[in-house]
Amino acid sequence: MQLDIERLIEDFGGPGRLAEALTRIFPDEPVSRAAIYKWRERGSLPLTQLNKLAQLAANQGRTFNYNDYLAMAPMSAATGRNHKMGDRLFIFDTTLRDGEQSPGASMTREEKVRIARQLERLGVDIIEAGFAAASPGDAQAIHAIAEQVKDSTVCSLARANDNDVRAAGEAIKPANRGRIHTFIATSPIHMEKKLRMTPDQVVEAAVRAVRQARNFTDDVEFSAEDAVRSDMDFLVRIFDAVIQAGARTINVPDTVGYSIPSLWYQRIHTLIERVPGSDLVVWSTHCHNDLGMAVANSLAAVEAGARQVECTINGLGERAGNASLEEVVMAVKTRSDLFGLTTGIDSTQIVPTSKLVSTITGYPVQPNKAIVGANAFAHESGIHQDGVLKHRETYEIMSAESVGWSANRLTLGKLSGRNAFKTKLTELGIELASEEALNAAFARFKELADKKREVFDEDLYALLSDGVGAVELEDFKFVSLKVNTETGEEPRAEIVFADEGHEKRAASSGSGPVDAAFKAIESVVHSGAELQLYSVNAITKGTESQGEVTVRLARDGTIVNGQGADTDIIVASAKAYLSALNKFHGKENWLNPQL
Repeated sequence: MQLDIERLIEDFGGPGRLAEALTRIFPDEPVSRAAIYKWRERGSLPLTQLNKLAQLAANQGRTFNYNDYLAMAPMSAATGRNHKMGDRLFIFDTTLRDGEQSPGASMTREEKVRIARQLERLGVDIIEAGFAAASPGDAQAIHAIAEQVKDSTVCSLARANDNDVRAAGEAIKPANRGRIHTFIATSPIHMEKKLRMTPDQVVEAAVRAVRQARNFTDDVEFSAEDAVRSDMDFLVRIFDAVIQAGARTINVPDTVGYSIPSLWYQRIHTLIERVPGSDLVVWSTHCHNDLGMAVANSLAAVEAGARQVECTINGLGERAGNASLEEVVMAVKTRSDLFGLTTGIDSTQIVPTSKLVSTITGYPVQPNKAIVGANAFAHESGIHQDGVLKHRETYEIMSAESVGWSANRLTLGKLSGRNAFKTKLTELGIELASEEALNAAFARFKELADKKREVFDEDLYALLSDGVGAVELEDFKFVSLKVNTETGEEPRAEIVFADEGHEKRAASSGSGPVDAAFKAIESVVHSGAELQLYSVNAITKGTESQGEVTVRLARDGTIVNGQGADTDIIVASAKAYLSALNKFHGKENWLNPQL
């Protein structure tokens, strides 16, 4: 028989909370966190401490039975270990970190907090809120999220060096549950060309980073960057070392999206079999979508024993993106006959979360995107329509309602009051930073309600897309636009907008009304930016629908997205352009690490 000391400590809230609780009840005999770490290392604790734990449990109103923590020593015929994989799949969302690395997708602190609150409502287990060492703004955003998120673990990424780990530890300090996710490259090409370090130096740096991270939190994750191209023996060696140093989650990333499902299954399975102490940690995977197989590879890893998947909303991310959270979650849920796993995700919040992320980042969801695309539950074929009308499951493996689509999306009208408007925004996961922001949004809503008889949820998301939730951050603000256009004549636009509170007027002609509006703005601003992308989408059905415009601008290597919405698409275009210019003014310099 042996004592499951790890589970015992966790049941009392982890080393930090247990040390504080014991010291509070027994102030004359304080217990340090270091002492509890030694209990865990030895796998035992003094009898006097067992008696104190019993008193602590009684004081907390619960029972404590030492025998509950005694178990037969785990054994496996093949390896001497028993891999306790469990039936719970943890969802690690990195939309706010890896997703933000999509060109132009960087977010303000207020926007990050809004998304984090919605991810918490969705039921995400771990929110990677950013990379604290990237910039003071990113550290502040992580800190703000850690203060507000209560149910999800808040995580910061950190390279395997002292400064990064320290910045991450400070950023997550307010969190109810905080995690530091430290990483270092392990493939020969990365170690030689990028790090210029020997394998021994890489292992030493990884171990040092994990140990330092444990000074800030008991929840430490380690990732081997470019594990897909790393030597298997070296991965076994470094994972063994960091587990001994105290890592509780081991992440195996396909950093460059190079693997295929069968090979990724084999790699994950082999690592779990070969790494000493593999049963003491949660195995994780983080797959990129360069070959379109991020979700398939992630699910293969789950079949091989991984119990955490790192993913993003809408598959947002570097290059071709990451594994899509909604696809991973619904695959596991829909095919429970194969996976036999559960998640903590409230699937009815998937579509609202998707819409919020799309609105804030300016990345529209393609219509045929699985789960969250507009056509995901549409049926054009007469045979399909007939079948679905007779019995939904003839052509649908899940219901639209189960992921948050609603047939009754009519929400508010021009007679709706401010309180009803605020309540509806809360239901949609839209939280505004101040009363001033709420008043500005409500005024915009009333303007829209005068133009449209029916205001839908999608309209409200679009209402917040151009920064109305953070009005105090706007340098440029749209006021009015007049456009003259006639077949055979050159279009002309006259625009009025505010520049740091001062009214500016400009006029210009162009090859079309949108070109004329943009040139009019530039005649005053002189931003020097290059237009890289312009897209317009109808938000809802009908000719009264708002047009939502996305504009992507580039300048000096910096890329930003701007969004604007209006029933007049030329006005929406001008708003989107000004929105992008606002982001240039508030843009920080970001570091973009990849996993």
